[in-house]
Amino acid sequence: MQRPEKKDQNKGITAISVQGFKSLANESRIEIRPLTILLGANSSGKSSIMQPLLLMKQTLEAGYDPGPLLLNGPNAKFTSVNQFISQLQKNSDCQEFSIAIENVGVFLLKNVFSLRKNQTLEIREMIVNTERGKRSLRLIPNQSSGDLKNAISKFLSAKIEWPGGLKVVSNRCFLRIDFDPLDDRGDFVLPSVPELYGVDGPSFIISETLRGMIHVPGLRDNTERVYPKTATGPDFPGTFEYYVATIIADWQRKKDSRLRALETMLADLGLTGKISAKVVNDTQIELLVGQLPESKQGGGDLVSIADVGFGVSQVLPVLVALLVAEPGQLVYLEQPELHLHPRAQYALAKILAETAKRGVKLVVETHSALLLRMVQTLVAQRDLDPNLVKLHWFSRSDEDGTTSIQSADLSKKGTFGDWPVDFGDVILKAEGKYLDAVAGWRK
Repeated sequence: MQRPEKKDQNKGITAISVQGFKSLANESRIEIRPLTILLGANSSGKSSIMQPLLLMKQTLEAGYDPGPLLLNGPNAKFTSVNQFISQLQKNSDCQEFSIAIENVGVFLLKNVFSLRKNQTLEIREMIVNTERGKRSLRLIPNQSSGDLKNAISKFLSAKIEWPGGLKVVSNRCFLRIDFDPLDDRGDFVLPSVPELYGVDGPSFIISETLRGMIHVPGLRDNTERVYPKTATGPDFPGTFEYYVATIIADWQRKKDSRLRALETMLADLGLTGKISAKVVNDTQIELLVGQLPESKQGGGDLVSIADVGFGVSQVLPVLVALLVAEPGQLVYLEQPELHLHPRAQYALAKILAETAKRGVKLVVETHSALLLRMVQTLVAQRDLDPNLVKLHWFSRSDEDGTTSIQSADLSKKGTFGDWPVDFGDVILKAEGKYLDAVAGWRK
């Protein structure tokens, strides 16, 4: 299950910026730390900040070349570009959106996607910044060979004699430099420029990061009595829940310590103390769980996962993803608290924190005030470094409907200073109204 070394050759994605996508009409940036929490009301833009990454992920994983972006795939589902290109931009004629992906101290890669007059999508430009913006290269389709050579030479701060013509070509959701070698120099290759291409280049690093991204969606399939056998990594194309049964069966067969760690997590959440995978045939696996938080010796109380509450089946992909993920790997969790009792939501925060301390990059979209409070508590108890945590609150303007993002760090005491009205205030107001109503009966 160990990922190749190339996955750990950098710090992973450290920030993303999106502009022109749904309600994110203006440039919106979030920093990504080991525990990044996205908060806000429904339809405030939390999912929108991550959907461009999901579109790129499913584009790279497609078994065929779908062009700049695969719109309707397992991670994000659209049938038209007009469904996500923002109509809220100041320039109403603007039919484009952009996503910039940062790796602090190494590079920034920005893609601008544009809608042609014939309603097809294209990459209008790709910009590569290195050394914190000190060097920049802009790639444009149909760029002349001479202009491209001059741009590269300026980017490298060196004059290079090219024996053939250069061109910019599309490579799924990226642009790359290609060339036509002279007939008598067929073995000629471009000089080694890791900033532009190759195993150390930005587009390669981002491609590998997105292919390795684990996505646990908020809408997870209903519990099944049997699950199909799948691969067990190191990459997990599509959404993650389909791999869970096979991973557990693999851990069981290999006596992997992560199986016991999974059972401990489930017990900490008060769900079950035992989980087992039963291979039904060459194509199907059945998942069995204990009916009690502390399983009986010998596992005599095991039943099908379909015969217990939804909480177990809904949180299982979350927990397995946390155990599978390697340091630097990006894991996007949508509503990990789905179908969990408040006590379990509170306990889940500690499991997320322990994963973040291993260096995994978690992006958690949540509506759970209890989960956030436990994160604050862990920081105040000195059990979680506040530098590992970043909070982003999403809200939409009542005037024009655009999303704005307010970001915050936690202090050493777990506080986060000024903050928009949040669900904590909603709980207090609800409690106050109830107490007022009860007091009314005394009059």
